[in-house]
Amino acid sequence: MTTTLDASSVRARPIAVASVALGTFTLVTSEMLPVGLLTPIAADLGVSPGTAGLTMTAPGLVAAVAAPALAVAARRADRRTLLIGLMALLAVADLAAALAPGYAVMLAARVATGVSIGGFWAFAAGLGARLVPERHVGRATSVILGGVSVALVLGVPAAALVSSSAGWRAAFAAMGVLALALLILLAVTLPALPAAAPDAGTGAGFRMSRALALVLVLTVLIVGGHFAAYTYLRPFLEQVAQAGPGLVGAALLLYGAAGVAGNFVAGARAARSPRAVLVVLAALIALATSALALAAPPLVALVVWGLGYGGVGVALQLWIMRSGGGEMGTALFVSAFNLSIALGALVGGRVVDGVSIAAAMWPAVVLSLLAAAAAGIWGRSRTSGS
Repeated sequence: MTTTLDASSVRARPIAVASVALGTFTLVTSEMLPVGLLTPIAADLGVSPGTAGLTMTAPGLVAAVAAPALAVAARRADRRTLLIGLMALLAVADLAAALAPGYAVMLAARVATGVSIGGFWAFAAGLGARLVPERHVGRATSVILGGVSVALVLGVPAAALVSSSAGWRAAFAAMGVLALALLILLAVTLPALPAAAPDAGTGAGFRMSRALALVLVLTVLIVGGHFAAYTYLRPFLEQVAQAGPGLVGAALLLYGAAGVAGNFVAGARAARSPRAVLVVLAALIALATSALALAAPPLVALVVWGLGYGGVGVALQLWIMRSGGGEMGTALFVSAFNLSIALGALVGGRVVDGVSIAAAMWPAVVLSLLAAAAAGIWGRSRTSGS
């Protein structure tokens, strides 16, 4: 990505990189909170689990629109100012959710969460070149994007553990306080970050490559299928596996630990061959979710699922960076990712309310297998172009 600064002359700012990584972790964890809290949220607000799942759908849909819209509308704005403002919005949204007297207020808070997620992720992903010298850009980018990957696999188990002892509102309140702390940290550690140059892949000059199109398709298939099942994992464990609150928290934490391992293992290999890695990851997700649907031991299946999905975010991010496109390419990826979360949660909710909790696993099986086939067949002829 072309910027107004020469990356080789940029002074290293490791604390700023860490601050942005913590920001992506906080935003994505906030987005994922309802997955681990769905049962108590539904009971407290007086709605069905499928309707409560809309608290996942709403921010995903909004983020899908906000990412490309803000990439265009705010292309001349200082990135430091944007990130601080979006983190402030997240703090307000999380605290409003914690205090929500009813479902309507909760849904409105989740809409605000979606705006902050879409904008922050899209702008943060390309900041490595602005914060460290050129030789460290790859590592800085991995750290920043690692906040997303770790949030996707650890945020939900952590929220479930907090909820089991202090209630679901405490989990949202904790994230709101963390967002306020990060707002201050970002203001202190980030330098001025003027807008990227006009040719940096933003706006009218943007052209989508075939490799980028493939990554967007794979994102929709894998992420959509995953969240059709994962959004309803807590009620699945409670109703199908007969797990109590303590065991649910432990099971989700086990999934998260496997996911972190999958993130690092896949990340090391995806730098060389993201296509092959994504084929394996999608196959692992299909194997685990089909095993759960067929009443296999849940803990073993959750470890396999965590290993598979834990590497998806970093593998897709590495492929998206190789495909080019600058901030707009990243924004489209963020849009596709969040749209997939929303649609997956929506489809899963309809299956849960219309068929059964266990049946929500099957969309993940089908879409993951389609993703493995697309990456294996179509990706073979596109990888060289990325």
